[in-house]
Amino acid sequence: MMRNSDDFFKHPSLALIFAFAFIAFSVVSCTKTYTPKPRSYFRIDFPQKKYITYHADCGYSFEVPVYASIIPYPGSNAEPCWINIVFPGYKGIIHITYKRLHNDLAEHIEDIRILAYKHIVKADDIIERRFSFPERDVHGMIYDIKGNTASSLSFFLTDSTTNFLSGALYFSVIPNKDSLAPVIKFFSTDIEHLIETLNWK
Repeated sequence: MMRNSDDFFKHPSLALIFAFAFIAFSVVSCTKTYTPKPRSYFRIDFPQKKYITYHADCGYSFEVPVYASIIPYPGSNAEPCWINIVFPGYKGIIHITYKRLHNDLAEHIEDIRILAYKHIVKADDIIERRFSFPERDVHGMIYDIKGNTASSLSFFLTDSTTNFLSGALYFSVIPNKDSLAPVIKFFSTDIEHLIETLNWK
């Protein structure tokens, strides 16, 4: 049997509970929660990995991606055998320099180290990775530069006596580690492939 409303309000505890429930419902129903949209970036489509051998008229050869273009290094300080490996669709460039050694290996290694650590001001971290391929007399190091820096990766290769080759990956866009991360990862693989296929002449 339904109670009369007057009977309901004769019980103060029930009336108090009802009042609190009504107020809570009103507050919740009138409050809107806004969740900020996470930052997103354009989806980047990458080509299939495929390589061809680049034979320089110098002391080296290695494999480069078919989706790259090879052009002479355009700088005013360019030397013979310096090239740019260009990725036009991604505004990426690998600068390659080459020198013959004349008992000055330590100086060249130090030059590359200094260039890598010039980015330390903006870098989150710089990870050094040594490698060696004794069967091809190829030894060197990769500097993996993390953060919003002009160059995200640099390296050098040498046989310790005659040849010294170095390179650095750059992008002609404002550095943004989040948006560039997949692109850097993609072209870092190409650099590792270049290192793994390098041969001295």
